[in-house]
Amino acid sequence: MILYNVTVSIDLSIQEDWLNWMKSKHIPDVMNTNCFVEARISRVHGEEEGGATYAISYVAPSQELYDQYQEQHASKLQMEHTEKYGGKFAAFRTLLTVLEEFKHER
Repeated sequence: MILYNVTVSIDLSIQEDWLNWMKSKHIPDVMNTNCFVEARISRVHGEEEGGATYAISYVAPSQELYDQYQEQHASKLQMEHTEKYGGKFAAFRTLLTVLEEFKHER
């Protein structure tokens, strides 16, 4: 299992618009590629002055599906984000391989 995490620091002046767009447009578009089986958006606490930071985590069941996303979809979706919010955000991406999962049954 592959975790693809995108951390975005967004200007406070567009935070609400950006968050709504991410939830209603961008994340659904990423999920509609069928390369990921799960996504979460989280607020990062302790952000820097003048901005808010979010982490968007996507779960790909295999390296092959993640690679397919990168080859066929990532540049277009990232370009849409940049065209809409260019100059108002900073982003970095992290790729993680899950070694083992631990879940608590409730």
